[in-house]
Amino acid sequence: MNRRHFLQHSALLAGGASLGPSGLLASPNAATLLPKGKAEHCIFIWLGGGMAQIDTFDPKAKGNSKADPKIAGSEYDSVETAVSGVRFCEHLHRTARLAERLTAIRTVNHHLIDEHAFATNFVHTGRLISGSTTYPSIGSIIAHELGAVNPGVPAYLLIGYPNVSRGPGFLGAKAGYVYLTDTESGPAGFARPADVDSARADRRSALLQPLASRVEAESLPAQYREAQTEALRLAGPDFMRHFDLKKEPADLRTLYGGEFGQRCLLSRRLVQAGVRFIEVSHNLNFINGTGWDTHNEGQQNQHHLIKELDIALSALITDLEEKDLLDKTLIAVGTEFGRPAAYDGRGGRGHQGSTFSLVLAGGGLKHHGAYGVTDEFSKNIVENPVSVPDFHATIHAALGIDPRKDLYDGSRPVPLTDQGTPIAAMFA
Repeated sequence: MNRRHFLQHSALLAGGASLGPSGLLASPNAATLLPKGKAEHCIFIWLGGGMAQIDTFDPKAKGNSKADPKIAGSEYDSVETAVSGVRFCEHLHRTARLAERLTAIRTVNHHLIDEHAFATNFVHTGRLISGSTTYPSIGSIIAHELGAVNPGVPAYLLIGYPNVSRGPGFLGAKAGYVYLTDTESGPAGFARPADVDSARADRRSALLQPLASRVEAESLPAQYREAQTEALRLAGPDFMRHFDLKKEPADLRTLYGGEFGQRCLLSRRLVQAGVRFIEVSHNLNFINGTGWDTHNEGQQNQHHLIKELDIALSALITDLEEKDLLDKTLIAVGTEFGRPAAYDGRGGRGHQGSTFSLVLAGGGLKHHGAYGVTDEFSKNIVENPVSVPDFHATIHAALGIDPRKDLYDGSRPVPLTDQGTPIAAMFA
């Protein structure tokens, strides 16, 4: 019996006293009270740099970045959405028409130093960086818990650049990802050379087997061997055909827009193929010079990024719905922090973790258009704060995973989320 179970058992013997929110631990039966969704896949769209919530999903009174002195507020006008009383930025007008299928969670917050690497890691793992432990990303946890829907594909695929924040941490290489950096080439290393057919590949594998059998279980070489075995299993045309976007109708490809939209279209194909978790990075910094890190002049061209997000996100939601996949697929839009209403000296925005917006769509959830209320400058929370672990717990629960389950770093139990609780209002 581990320490956690011992304390739970002791609480029961003591007359059922709760060690939950007002004590140390929830009772053993508390997990059964948590909501449990039926989504089968998750597409996690990453807006690296820090999306300005006040200019996108939590608009306020309009400011002026060019006035002298500058006037704090939203950069753009807002538009009504399909949900009464909920407004989005004018450049999200396509997504606004689909607001009944999504929820902009406007009160996500953390109290980290507002630095990109720390915040990116926190939103991906739900935990602070530790000197002794490398925590797994949400993608790796979901891959570890559920595996791929179809054994012919990996459980976790990253469309973007690899990074430790996206990695498996103490779960090891078997919970890692396959990645690609552009939609034209697909993932590297999975297409065999023309002169290596299946029979030749099998002979090579047989030659390696005597050496591989000497590797100690649970060692780093053993983890590498597992990853290598998985790569060899996937190598070949059956896996690589999923990356051929030319198989899609030309008008649909046009509907999704540019390279970022093509990444989102690819994510839909990967859902159909059986991939469990796909992260799609929107890191096309050349559009406005800075990406979502809108300091200084980057703010003045931010609307190009927002428009591109609007085109791709609305197309993805609509496409999934038309193919009867939206209730099975949870779309999450993540970013490391938000932006303050006030402008800096050159008309850009700084960093803000006190409140910012993350988005969930589809996944069989009960959507509200928006959840949580912030003040007139989208700086402080007025109603319904949501921690990053709560956001993670909501994703896990939507996929039918108990967010209070223990993972194990060696023999040490590590709760799947850091005391995260799913947003109850999003479950019918």
